[in-house]
Amino acid sequence: MAGHSKWANIQHRKGRQDAVRSKLFSKLSKEITVAAKMGDPDPEKNPRLRMAVKEAKSNSVPKDVIERAIKKSSAGDGEEYEEIRYEGYGPSGVAVIVEAMTDNRNRTASNVRSTFSKNGGNLGETGSVGFMFERKGEVSYPAAIGDADTVMMAAIEAGAEDVESSEDGHIIWCQDTDLNEVATALEAELGESESTKLVWKPTTTTELDLEGMQKLMKLVDALEDDDDVQRVTTNFEASDEVMSQL
Repeated sequence: MAGHSKWANIQHRKGRQDAVRSKLFSKLSKEITVAAKMGDPDPEKNPRLRMAVKEAKSNSVPKDVIERAIKKSSAGDGEEYEEIRYEGYGPSGVAVIVEAMTDNRNRTASNVRSTFSKNGGNLGETGSVGFMFERKGEVSYPAAIGDADTVMMAAIEAGAEDVESSEDGHIIWCQDTDLNEVATALEAELGESESTKLVWKPTTTTELDLEGMQKLMKLVDALEDDDDVQRVTTNFEASDEVMSQL
């Protein structure tokens, strides 16, 4: 999905900024704490925690921050977070899924709704745009790990569904329920991945021009600036020419 991979690239460039990086560390730490609290504090015995730790490492979260987040899960006096998904439309009718983790549902709902309204969007009911996405497992490897055929064979053996290979790297897709098994099998064959996570993969996309992309980025930036928002997914698609002008 062109929209997905290009948006990932935008996020990666943004991640170089210190302020964004600090906020990202905080959100990744929260995911680790919640994952550890929901299961075993040992990543090897807790698939969700294992993925959360891997994602944190791939974003250069320091080891001591990761360990602190795991320990916080057993402190007993930490916040109780609830996972909530919001769905709506952004500028130009782009579908937007917002995943949040909050200790105050009313605060988060109010903030997300306000952010949509202020940035040319409209928050809808749960399911209003979800049908335009599939829940998938995504495993990413750098291009240097091997050519497309090598990665495809490893993916087939691991039980994956599809592979997208380009000069930027390899993205391996699988059923969401198979992610831990597929990622483990791939790791045995190809080594440690750059990223292993559950994502919302668009099944239909909305084409945007430069003005539309600028408006969408303003909405997504505002949503991601909310401490309760863990991740934002859209179904935009844009030409290389438009992307180069951003």
